[in-house]
Amino acid sequence: MHTVAPLTNVALFRELAGRLCGRRGHLPGIGVFYGPSGFGKTCASTYAANEFRAHYLELGRLWTTKKFLEHLARAVGAPARGTTADLHQAVIEALAAAPTLLIIDEADHAVTKGYDEALRDIHNKTGAPVILIGEELLPQAMRRNERLHNRVLAWTAAQPATADDAEVLAKLYAPEVAMTRDLTDRIAIQADGRIRRICVGIDAVRDWAEAEGLDVVDAARWGDRPLWDAAPSKMRRI
Repeated sequence: MHTVAPLTNVALFRELAGRLCGRRGHLPGIGVFYGPSGFGKTCASTYAANEFRAHYLELGRLWTTKKFLEHLARAVGAPARGTTADLHQAVIEALAAAPTLLIIDEADHAVTKGYDEALRDIHNKTGAPVILIGEELLPQAMRRNERLHNRVLAWTAAQPATADDAEVLAKLYAPEVAMTRDLTDRIAIQADGRIRRICVGIDAVRDWAEAEGLDVVDAARWGDRPLWDAAPSKMRRI
């Protein structure tokens, strides 16, 4: 079970999900949550998936339309068998009966592989709200399918993690070590706002503090130690 912290992007994703689920009946129900890798988009979706009892599916890079529909059918509790058309219809019937929020992660693959049209049709025929999660260029890529693009109610850009986010994460993942605000500020800045890198940096501080027998670490005590391992140097040929 995932622990979900009250981070900036958690709040943004929750707001997006609430807007889609509470929209007026005549409005389209697709939302897009996009941003660079490492910004914590998937982590943010976990909160909404729990709160809104959403169906969640992470797409595979090599999936075909049929493979996508097979996995989607399982996610929504529909029979995952038969032809592509059978699967498509089974998903529509399941979501039409219970139009629960559907969260599609790595949605860039749906656009590049061409099964975004199947996704649009499912939304169209069921009214189920859908959130597509992808990289920062997803909105531009979606312009190739005007019928899908026109059904987007809201576009929400994931934001870089703040110093407040880093402080929350430090308390969550390293509760045994008190990291001062100047240190969490430094971690957030050096991580370039990426949640994953912040978590790695926090872990590095925690490991060092435990080895040194410290329960409080500030920026001065941490000094110029690297927060992340450097990339391995290129191998020399002999």
